[in-house]
Amino acid sequence: MKFDQLLAASRELLLEVGFESFTCEEVAVRAGVPIGTLYQFFANKYVIVCELDRVDAIGVREELAVLASQLPTLDWLMLLDRLLDHVAELWRLDPSRRAVWHAVQSTPATRATAAVTERELAADVARVLAPLTPNTPRDRRRIVAEVVVHVAYSMLNFSVRDGQE
Repeated sequence: MKFDQLLAASRELLLEVGFESFTCEEVAVRAGVPIGTLYQFFANKYVIVCELDRVDAIGVREELAVLASQLPTLDWLMLLDRLLDHVAELWRLDPSRRAVWHAVQSTPATRATAAVTERELAADVARVLAPLTPNTPRDRRRIVAEVVVHVAYSMLNFSVRDGQE
């Protein structure tokens, strides 16, 4: 419960003030918990934004699992299109996703952690693509999935920023 309160307060604060002005102290105040409670869960603000990024990826991975349950299908482009539409809708409806994405791009350590989360999502995408692209070598399919995920998130950042849909 407190963990979820801290994440909700973190998301709101990040969206309101940006990562540079984001502080653990303010998160604790907004969540209504002592600062020591926050530090039981998170060592610093960088850990918080990495957790928010991980949580954001869960929703995408869940939708991917739903789409994967519709296999086999010969129309894998339609499947990928539906996944991208789902992710775009998440970003459009929740502006904090863009704020989280920017925050995890802020330092080498947070970028590295975000890259792990991104690779995990890409691994799921590659698994879904496997039966749809049986003649594609596994390493190539993994690379394609990583590129698709990375480019999709980068494009979402720009489209949400510019108010495009």
